[in-house]
Amino acid sequence: MRLLLGALLVSLVTTLGLAAPSGADGFPIPLPTSPDGDPVGANDWSCKPSAQRPEPVIIVHGTIGDRKHLLDDLSSAMVTKGFCVFSLDYGNRGTGDIARSAHTLKRFTERVLRATGAGKVSMVGHSQGGMMPRYYIKFLGGGAVIDDLVGLSPSNHGTVIVGDPANPLTGPVLDLVCRACVQQAAGSKFLRHLNSGDETPGPVSYTQISTKYDEVVVPYSSAFLSGPHTTNVTIQSSCAHDIAEHVLIPMSQTAIAWTLDALTHPGPARKTFKPTCAY
Repeated sequence: MRLLLGALLVSLVTTLGLAAPSGADGFPIPLPTSPDGDPVGANDWSCKPSAQRPEPVIIVHGTIGDRKHLLDDLSSAMVTKGFCVFSLDYGNRGTGDIARSAHTLKRFTERVLRATGAGKVSMVGHSQGGMMPRYYIKFLGGGAVIDDLVGLSPSNHGTVIVGDPANPLTGPVLDLVCRACVQQAAGSKFLRHLNSGDETPGPVSYTQISTKYDEVVVPYSSAFLSGPHTTNVTIQSSCAHDIAEHVLIPMSQTAIAWTLDALTHPGPARKTFKPTCAY
């Protein structure tokens, strides 16, 4: 399993005859972003936050994702609760260098703040999208403008299923077509840097929502963070029959309920919160 992703990417590059200059940090050709537009209710640039919901929410997709797919239910639920919701594409479908993607997120956040007049935003990210904003927080000043960060199966401590980046047969190709995949390997240089010292810096409230059926972020506990303003939860701990895995967790009603709890009061999600289980 550890070599599966690397082997698949090698096969893809060989089949397509792709090449890229040395140092490329994403797929060697531009990948299409969302052809179907925005998530339900999102990216209304005339939206003004209310006194009850003063922070707009930015949805951050995962690796090989885009600003819409898998995210409609999540976006719709937040809009229904009165939030201004925004969603972006970044990093050539999230395959590029994660630090560069964090700079893209910073620019998008500044645009949202200008448009809405808000002082801060909250973020809800899936997979890489739950981890990458932590780079923005820790190294690019995001702690001053992010109130809540909610991760849905975030790759905070990486995954053991990524092909070995040190393998001379697959490592260079894996880095060529998906640098972010290499960076999300458990124990990668990028993650060691990100997780050194305080994992949850600043006044940000951190909520990590995982699933025990995660087949991408393995082990699923890799999603969890340690810190004083942090809640770690596994959806099956509250709704035992929720079978959402990594791909489907943004559509899990359990995960969405935990997300809304985190966003609708000060601090991270309440550890005593009991969602209504709906399957």
